[in-house]
Amino acid sequence: LRARLSAHIHRQVDGSAGGIAAALVTGDRGAISEADEEAMRRSGLAHLLSISGLHVTAVVGFAMLLAMRLFALSRRIALAGYVLPLAAAAGALAGGGYTWLAGAEVPTLRSFIASLLVLAAFLLGREALTLRLVAAGALVVMIWRPESLAGPSFQLSFMAVTAIVALHESRAMRAFLARRGEGWPRRMARALAGLLLTGLAVEVALAPIALFHFHKAGFYGALANMIAIPLTTFVIMPAEALALLFDGVGIGAPFWWGAEQALVLLIALAHMVADAPGAVATLPVFPPWGFALAAVGGLWLLLWQSGWRWAGTVPLAVGMAALWMQPRPDLLVTGDGRHIAAAVPGGGYALLRERAGDYIRDSMAEAAGVDTPMLTLAELDHVECNRDFCRWRQGEGAAQRIILAARGRDRIDGADMAAACAAADVVISDRWLPRECAARWLAIDRDALADSGGLALYLGDWPKAIPVLRTGDRHPWRRPRQVSGNDEAVPTNAPAR
Repeated sequence: LRARLSAHIHRQVDGSAGGIAAALVTGDRGAISEADEEAMRRSGLAHLLSISGLHVTAVVGFAMLLAMRLFALSRRIALAGYVLPLAAAAGALAGGGYTWLAGAEVPTLRSFIASLLVLAAFLLGREALTLRLVAAGALVVMIWRPESLAGPSFQLSFMAVTAIVALHESRAMRAFLARRGEGWPRRMARALAGLLLTGLAVEVALAPIALFHFHKAGFYGALANMIAIPLTTFVIMPAEALALLFDGVGIGAPFWWGAEQALVLLIALAHMVADAPGAVATLPVFPPWGFALAAVGGLWLLLWQSGWRWAGTVPLAVGMAALWMQPRPDLLVTGDGRHIAAAVPGGGYALLRERAGDYIRDSMAEAAGVDTPMLTLAELDHVECNRDFCRWRQGEGAAQRIILAARGRDRIDGADMAAACAAADVVISDRWLPRECAARWLAIDRDALADSGGLALYLGDWPKAIPVLRTGDRHPWRRPRQVSGNDEAVPTNAPAR
């Protein structure tokens, strides 16, 4: 059913606009072009492509509003007080159907559970959006899928909702948004200001999580979402729903045209924001202890309403300072040893192998905290390469180190390698190095990487290597992929000296 529905949407709306239209209904993002999807990520609008709270809320709210209008037409139902319960049931059914249609992914299920809790609060006569309700929703998800606590999806979703609810529960925000006897221009301006403040609060709350998991965060997401969220919620999704409904009688074309124009506008907005100077901040690895401090401090600020809340600024400031003070790694080595990224003068990075795929390039750039294309080491003036090895000086001044990296597939003779290894501070190979290869500081080969996983090397006055794996970490999903090939290799020419 999802495949047929996606195909039908693609026939009605062409290109990436059709891909986004299908993603909003079925969760199928396959037809969105890579450039448009990257623009959505850089502009802070990628959450619109993943069916979660915004989409489920729109469906439940639209269904509930429509049901209330219809049931209110019956005097008997209205006088008996059944309008709200029946409308809530209709909203729950619509949300459940939408969740099933979208594939019942974890974010969608989590949002559906939260919407059920909100509907239950409505029926019980309780305030629907409170921090207690957020905590109850988080508890249900953790009981159901406890491993989700460590994932970015859970953290981003509940931190965003917590920030929104905490902001709107604050006295200052309640006073700012309180109804006043003023004209509609002032009311509209106040509502837009409230939307902007909400977006800023969410962006600030999510920045540490985004930097920890993805090493990047957008600066203009609040402004982009101030336009994109109402456009998606009140124009695109209702237009799609009406188009699908009226397609049953063959008159859905006007609604598809309206949805397509709104989607084209959304894509143009994403590109405009993504291409703006300084749209994305990229930073290297966030120390886990710094992230923990920032998260605790942020939650402390959000959850307390008294003066105690400001005590959270201390761990938050310390955690963020740890991130800003974190140096970029001089070398990054993948878990199989085949790919190496080296910092180059000017702030970029260069890869050992020219034919590294997009996944490797993106992963290396993310870990290094850079947002520029990766160069190739062999193209740089200060790097000497032959078919089997590359040799270069890494760093500046007294902290400069000599790096020798193997990239060939020929057999190595230990005696031929001994002199080259002894002249290098760091030797890196994706295969086993012979016993005669003794580097001045560190020799990295297949055996070493089997124990360490990927490595980040910092070659300052006090060089250190940070492994991905820790002692005793034998989880199969964290073990590096084993490479095949000869155990040793021999250069056809002398190593670069």
